[in-house]
Amino acid sequence: MKTIHSKDLNSRRDFMKFVGVSSLFAMTPTVVSAETIPHVVVVGGGFAGATCAKYLKLWGGGSVDVTVIEANPTYVSPILSNLVLNGQKTTSDLSFTYGNLSSKYGINMVHSTVNSVDKTAKTLTLANGNNLKYDKLVLAPGIDFIKTNDYDITKVPHAWTAGEQTNILKTQVDAMVDGDTFTMSIPAAPYRCPPGPYERACVVADYLKNKKGYTNAKVVVLDANANITVEADTFGAKFTEYGVDYRPNSSVTAVDDSTKTVTFTESGTTKLLTATVLNVIPNQKAAAIIFTAGVNAGNWAPINPLSYESVLTSGIYIIGDSQATGQPKAGHIGNSEAKVCADAILRTLSGVALYASPKTNSACYSPTSATEASWLSAVFKYDATTQTMVAANIAAGGSESANYKKMFNWSGNLFADTFA
Repeated sequence: MKTIHSKDLNSRRDFMKFVGVSSLFAMTPTVVSAETIPHVVVVGGGFAGATCAKYLKLWGGGSVDVTVIEANPTYVSPILSNLVLNGQKTTSDLSFTYGNLSSKYGINMVHSTVNSVDKTAKTLTLANGNNLKYDKLVLAPGIDFIKTNDYDITKVPHAWTAGEQTNILKTQVDAMVDGDTFTMSIPAAPYRCPPGPYERACVVADYLKNKKGYTNAKVVVLDANANITVEADTFGAKFTEYGVDYRPNSSVTAVDDSTKTVTFTESGTTKLLTATVLNVIPNQKAAAIIFTAGVNAGNWAPINPLSYESVLTSGIYIIGDSQATGQPKAGHIGNSEAKVCADAILRTLSGVALYASPKTNSACYSPTSATEASWLSAVFKYDATTQTMVAANIAAGGSESANYKKMFNWSGNLFADTFA
């Protein structure tokens, strides 16, 4: 029986052929015996986690066992979720189950959460009382929030994790009458989906003005950043068109959910605003399991961009929003990072050298009205000198009706690549 060596695989393409994107795949006997098939556990079933699990099996076949731990049986996409606010989508439209991962790829789904990580024994203790051993652990848990104070998010929703929060915010927006005020805050970077808050302000402003016909309703945006962080010309022009009251350098310091009042500092001066609908998107950090596993440095998890393996603990990989590469935190690039990670894990298990020049892509379409959207795309490549991912190419397109139609092709392809 032939043993495959690293020197036999000279490129990523060679590796893809080797791991069997076709039915000729026969990696299992060359890596391990059937009794010791390595077990990869993926925590989190969003765009990063589900994609990583899928491609581990798609490329690795029977050479690897894959388990996904995800609390919810249904994933609600944050991508396109701002269109729920203007009634063009529902959360049901954006909901995905994990049936294909199980039936088509043989992935074991466990709907629970992780209470603790024993890195020495390589064992997870789950909230359902079970213990689960792993050979490689992939953490794709998304983000967590840094709230200013303990306010009620059913009264002051963030709607930054799609689902119930999205529907709460939609109900509040729908109840607005002419003359009411919608006030939202934008967290300090980095945060999930850089264009998302500006997109939301545009969608809501367009809805109030052009769908509901309100002439006196106000949209106020408190941005903790010094300026619009992405697509500044596009969003700035739309803010002017809609009459959005945009306030940069405005950081939320306290929220009163009973009066819908927000306290904030604007360029160092403390101010208060009371709104009809208050949508505070808090500052963000890595999800709790990153801290539980002890793979954080500050608020995020540092990794090796060649593999997404933690630089603090070998055998643990972090992909998606919680990683600290400096790449954006968003669904499309999470999907891209997941493939690099899956490739790296399979290479490591087979004794093959890591691919030396990975690239990732962050693409996003943003609705700016009920009929128009803009887009932004950035390609990142590995810089061996700095050992970081750096932007190699950035392109953008303005707010147009043609982009609105393309947005659904883009999102549909991403949804299918992740969950189908």
